Amino acid sequence: MVWCLVFSADHRSRTPSRMRCQDLRQCGQKLVRRRLLNPREGSEGRMSRCLSTLDLVALGVGITLGAGVYILPGEVTRNKAGPAIVISFLVAALSSVLSGLCYAEFGARAPGSGSAYLYSYVTMGELCAFVTGWNLLLSYAITIASVARAWSSTFDSLIGNHMSQALRGTFPLHVPSFLAKYPDFLALGVVLVMMGILALGARESALVNKWFTGINILVLGFIILSGFIKGDLKNWHLTEQDYTLTAAASNDSSSLGPLGSGGFAPFGFDGIFQGAATCFFGFVGFDAIATTGGEAQDPQRSIPFSIVVSLLICFLAYFGVSAALTLMVPYYQLHPESPLPQAFLHIGWGPARYVMVVGTFCALSSSLLGTMFSMSRVTYAMADDRLLFRGLAQIHPRTRTPIMAILASGALAGVTALLLEFSNLVDLMAIGTLLAYSFVVISVLVLRYQPDQNLSKKRKTENEIEISECEASPLESVPEAGISRILESLCDPVSTNPTRKSGQIVYGCALLLVLLLMILTMILAQGSRYVFSGDPVYTTVAVLLLLLIIGITVIIWRQPQDPSPLMFRVPALPVLPLVSIFVNVYLMMQMTSGIWVQLGIWNVIGFAIYFGYGIRHSLEENKGQQPPASTFQTLDENIPGTESS
Repeated sequence: MVWCLVFSADHRSRTPSRMRCQDLRQCGQKLVRRRLLNPREGSEGRMSRCLSTLDLVALGVGITLGAGVYILPGEVTRNKAGPAIVISFLVAALSSVLSGLCYAEFGARAPGSGSAYLYSYVTMGELCAFVTGWNLLLSYAITIASVARAWSSTFDSLIGNHMSQALRGTFPLHVPSFLAKYPDFLALGVVLVMMGILALGARESALVNKWFTGINILVLGFIILSGFIKGDLKNWHLTEQDYTLTAAASNDSSSLGPLGSGGFAPFGFDGIFQGAATCFFGFVGFDAIATTGGEAQDPQRSIPFSIVVSLLICFLAYFGVSAALTLMVPYYQLHPESPLPQAFLHIGWGPARYVMVVGTFCALSSSLLGTMFSMSRVTYAMADDRLLFRGLAQIHPRTRTPIMAILASGALAGVTALLLEFSNLVDLMAIGTLLAYSFVVISVLVLRYQPDQNLSKKRKTENEIEISECEASPLESVPEAGISRILESLCDPVSTNPTRKSGQIVYGCALLLVLLLMILTMILAQGSRYVFSGDPVYTTVAVLLLLLIIGITVIIWRQPQDPSPLMFRVPALPVLPLVSIFVNVYLMMQMTSGIWVQLGIWNVIGFAIYFGYGIRHSLEENKGQQPPASTFQTLDENIPGTESS
């Protein structure tokens, strides 16, 4: 009797504990549940497939070649790199290509709306997908608002700053520093106009964007041609004597920038790489092409091609404008805020300033329109999966555009442009973009080593036989034999095709690599002087981390890759993705603690939405148990024009 009472009490005490563990386990499963790559029932074909490859290239080029191409070369050339800015742009372009190639492969493998959000969902799980999409929305909103403010500021400068002076006098805002000094109603109006263009339809907005981008390219071509006509190679070999003569002839010698050591690279390799870090953000925008998967005519072909071509065009434009600028004007005489108009004044072509004005407005307009397009598509994709509110996924029956997503994203960006100050928010935009880039690169690395759902039955049977043989084999009695079997499975897998086991190995190794890379970049970012000066502690830790990273990379490299044919595949896996992750994480580690606090506040708001709404309404909620982590499916048979033969 006593034993029964004790057993009953023990059973009652354990039951709530087991229930809590079961609830936690179910919650954890919800956070990592993944969606397959096949289109959801009823969602395919809701939007119009009307965007050609040219439309996608124009979208990527238009966003990337925004106002930065007219301003960025001046500031970087004058204070960081000198004429060697052309090398800085080359380094930045190569860094961007690392992420661009990963976007290109995913565009060929998963051509749906949502960009990095979708890629994270099918690979890393629902919570990672929400974090990626939520931070993309932050990045897009800040970009839209800052470009709208730049549009307003450019117009205001043309009319003698009368608008800003009037608004300061009428609506003075005595508020904290993160709010603007006055409400910018013109910036709000520009956002509303672009929102109206997007609401007309994808085809109509793409046509407007092509006109803006085309005019911008013509203006940049004029700048490059002018630089080679009026430029002087002597400006790439300036000396201290040239600087002294210029200072003596100038009425205001304080307006001159630093000389450095003169020559082509006056600030050395440090200046080149510091300039490259700044120039890297000049290539942000190509990822917008990946948001067009639901509206591109042939996404599996056009998305990878458009990403690569747009990056190439943007590099040539940045390289050409920087070369022309430094050939026309000595680097220490460049105006940091308006380098091109001042450069044409320097060579005696004053009226060319008006050409710069036209190019600037077209560049800002195309960047604004393209970024609003991308933000609305990511919002739609998240709402269509019910991670955001369902009403945002509504499609207009006539224009076949995500009208509610366009209105909501436009309203958020418009209010942000009206009230916020952006001098302290640029880094916040950058960190959101880099975070999305990193998730995409990790997703490509993991997904390449997973078995494909479209494998033939014969191949599936072979994999099952292999796994069953491994499971059915008798246990080794000698520990050394068990260790040798583990090492053999890691470095010399039996199957030449991916299995569930090999896919799980890559998952674990990839997560461990990300952790090690984060620690290494923190050491290099915060204590690089100790590492390179030979400090025994820092150097030993850095070398050990590097050896571990190399060893884990070899394990991933030895695993079998998915042989499914794709229109584009990232070369040199797993090395290129790891280099890209390292670059992205290193750049994020350069951000101040205040930026990370702001990012944390934004994500707290997002988690409140996800755990209050998304986790309960997600379309994956009622699907039951997800397939194994190593199963994915391509869209070849579902995309027009890509039927398998």
